Amino acid sequence: MKSFSPPTIRLMGPGPSKVSERVLAAMARPTIGHLDPEFIRLMDEIGSLLRTAMRTENDLTFPVSAPGSAGMETCLVNLLEPGDTAVVCINGVFGGRMKEVVERAGATAVVVNDEWGAPVTPDKVEAALQENPQSKLVAFVHAETSTGALSDAQQICRIAKNHGVLVVVDAVTSLAGVPLEVDRWGIDAVYSGSQKCLSCPPGLSPVSLNKAALACVEARKTPVQSWFLDLSLVAAYWQGDGARAYHHTAPVNAMYALHESLIALHEEGLEASWARHERESGVLQEGLSNLGFEFLVDKKYRLPQLLSIRIPEFVDDEAQIRRHFRNAFSLEIGAGLGPLAGKVWRIGLMGAGANRDNIDACLSALASIFET
Repeated sequence: MKSFSPPTIRLMGPGPSKVSERVLAAMARPTIGHLDPEFIRLMDEIGSLLRTAMRTENDLTFPVSAPGSAGMETCLVNLLEPGDTAVVCINGVFGGRMKEVVERAGATAVVVNDEWGAPVTPDKVEAALQENPQSKLVAFVHAETSTGALSDAQQICRIAKNHGVLVVVDAVTSLAGVPLEVDRWGIDAVYSGSQKCLSCPPGLSPVSLNKAALACVEARKTPVQSWFLDLSLVAAYWQGDGARAYHHTAPVNAMYALHESLIALHEEGLEASWARHERESGVLQEGLSNLGFEFLVDKKYRLPQLLSIRIPEFVDDEAQIRRHFRNAFSLEIGAGLGPLAGKVWRIGLMGAGANRDNIDACLSALASIFET
């Protein structure tokens, strides 16, 4: 057995994305205790930087010590109790995962279905709330990672607020890649992931809850089903002046990485990051069109940072082609999921990976399949 030495791969799948040298270097800094005063200071800075990235003033804004699916669970299992009703929008894999979490929390999921590759239809959300006035919240995916479709979060939030229900938003792929206005749009609970447009290693899930969401948590009649994700316990570790209550041993070096990635985002500027993703994606989309590829998602709803392209009919074994990309070009792109398996490839252009060098390499690899 030898020390593990990973290959150098150009990561252009749905995540993880490229991690810059400065973020990798941050992870290698000396480990300190998770209750060390300097680490507490770092925690406060991470919270402040996340609030800026999410466009929110929410006090409870912090990274869950686990990947994005844990952020999903954190929001849903704290807000829902057995017997509650939630409207869940499904237009891809991760809306379906929301439904599973809702039902495991003992709540009833009223499903709003849309075609994979299409955005959530606001009129369907309106109808579901009218038919289910007992609903406690609406949950939807802002940027569906399995398809690359962007939904109109602002309009959906407006509808939910008109019905007096909470809103839970999956922003795993949207944070730092496209506009996300937590406070202005009226999002009550939001979660994301470290490994997408933040260009941080996987394993952390930024979440933010406003006062209305926290009031709902405080008014619970039953304990949260998960001890680890119970916000009444976790918040005491992330909030408060001076001493913090021990909850768990935070992944200290992973927090260094998140902090450094947020510093890099702050230096670039949030709106500049949105613009860079849009600009570079435009170049990639033009190149893909010139090669003859068709897109799954209509241009009006297409994410700049994640593109689903239809696999050409002459490709018999798409997995073999992706292995060819990896072996010959050191390039990773993503396969389709669920009903899109074998039908699309997912190309990520996220964070530090949203650059012209990656675009040129990806287009060269894709062009090679037309030459065989």
